Amino acid sequence: MAVTGSTLVLAAAPARPARVAARPTAPRARTAGSSRPGTRGFTTGNLIARLPMGMFGISSVMMIAGQRGSYALAGGVVAAGLAATAVVAPLTARLVDRHGQARVAVPATLIAVLGSLSLVACVRTEAPAWTLFASYAATATTPNIGGMSRARWTHLLKGDPAAHHTAMSFEQAADELAFMLGPVVAALLCTTVFPEAGTLAGAALLLTGMLVFTAHRATEPPAAAPVRGKSPLRALGRLLPLFFVLGTMFGSLEITSVAHLGGHGLGALSGPVIALQAAGSCLAGLLYGTLRPRGLPACLGVLALAMTLPWAAAATGSVPALAAALLAAGMATAPVMVTAMSRIHAVIPSGRLNEGMTLAVTAIFAGISLGSATAGSAIDHLGTTAPYALPTAAALLALLLGSAKLVPVFSTRLVR
Repeated sequence: MAVTGSTLVLAAAPARPARVAARPTAPRARTAGSSRPGTRGFTTGNLIARLPMGMFGISSVMMIAGQRGSYALAGGVVAAGLAATAVVAPLTARLVDRHGQARVAVPATLIAVLGSLSLVACVRTEAPAWTLFASYAATATTPNIGGMSRARWTHLLKGDPAAHHTAMSFEQAADELAFMLGPVVAALLCTTVFPEAGTLAGAALLLTGMLVFTAHRATEPPAAAPVRGKSPLRALGRLLPLFFVLGTMFGSLEITSVAHLGGHGLGALSGPVIALQAAGSCLAGLLYGTLRPRGLPACLGVLALAMTLPWAAAATGSVPALAAALLAAGMATAPVMVTAMSRIHAVIPSGRLNEGMTLAVTAIFAGISLGSATAGSAIDHLGTTAPYALPTAAALLALLLGSAKLVPVFSTRLVR
């Protein structure tokens, strides 16, 4: 993938020279890759608006706990916000699909930004606790920028599965980059500037990025009329359990790693070690985009093996070994997420694609919540090594779900 002028060039996966040569109308473009004018602009906005996704949670926790002296209150506010997001985000996505990205995403973002500013004001003025919950709940209108960006690529790259695979791999890498850098930037701002700096910066980046993203109307998929038939929730019924289990794996692995590294006295240095998981997934996502896509069961099999590594490394008591294991585990997650997200395109009508992807993300977040809570309880009773069995078990369950013959949606065929 490369940027030239105002165009983002997606290098097509190799091993398809025959089909490329068969297109005499644009041999140079097809040989070099798939180029689409205007994609650089919306990709820039996408990356800017994506970074706050990894900032808001930790910024809010640090701000509320620092000013109110209660991590319980901070955690409750964030948890309530996630619950509100689970309800509101799919509705926002449905409006985006039906009325267009720019018409819905901009006002929805403004509401979310106002919610963040209200949260800062309520914390600073020592307003009643319920105002914190209400303010953070308002941020649930934040549009799913990843889903909207993927919908644009799907619209632009119809009939070009190789370029679409590359684009989806890039999007997964962008997700991991946001969740790798976001917490680091947020913690740095909250601790070195002032406690509210992380939330304010996140709100500014979200609004700026969304305005840049939606300004590029030429690449926006057309608004779709109401689609009859299966709702995205029903169509994804066989995929949502997989996304939920993957979220459980992510949540339990993160909490267990935080506790394990904290037990080794790393404290603040545990953050960069844990970020290696996201770094590995980011790198693997970019690499996977240049390779021929694999079937979902094969990707899940590699993931199940990789998730045993942190458990084995933790048993040795070696922090470097655990760091390497987290990096390897992260590299195994990107192919799974890219392939699983691609399956959504096979079962969701194009007019409701953003809604379908938002439902998948919501399932992941629900799994993360359960995984975090389960791992926390296990750590209190079993220490910080045994709970690594939880992400391992979740990965194995995901493999069973993805390989079950009773679930035909997990076909290994690439969607054409």
